[in-house]
Amino acid sequence: QVQLVESGGGLVQAGGSLRLSCVASGRTFSTDDMGWFRQAPGNEREFVAAISWIASNTYYGDSVKGRFTISRDNAKNTVYLQMNSLKPEDMAVYYCAATRKGTGFVHDRSYDYWGQGTQVTVSS
Repeated sequence: QVQLVESGGGLVQAGGSLRLSCVASGRTFSTDDMGWFRQAPGNEREFVAAISWIASNTYYGDSVKGRFTISRDNAKNTVYLQMNSLKPEDMAVYYCAATRKGTGFVHDRSYDYWGQGTQVTVSS
């Protein structure tokens, strides 16, 4: 059974940093494209970042470019999201996702598997 488990969320002051982790199990994810999405109350799920399995190319949503960094450690079946200079508008539940569809990175419909989410709260 494929599972994605996120961790690392919490409460941080504006300007602070957090690092989210997503551990995958149930299969080897070295050939999966991995993504992070977020959803705040009343909002649609928003693309945050993605990393391809080929060459670990990275992609970012406009609102997080220059502040967030996605990376992966295939030996640990883990993908990370380093979040710096956090803003109150970054507050949301963050979800990890995985796919082998090869249909892109930005849309949530491109992903097959999802984690349960981890809450990030940013105080102003």
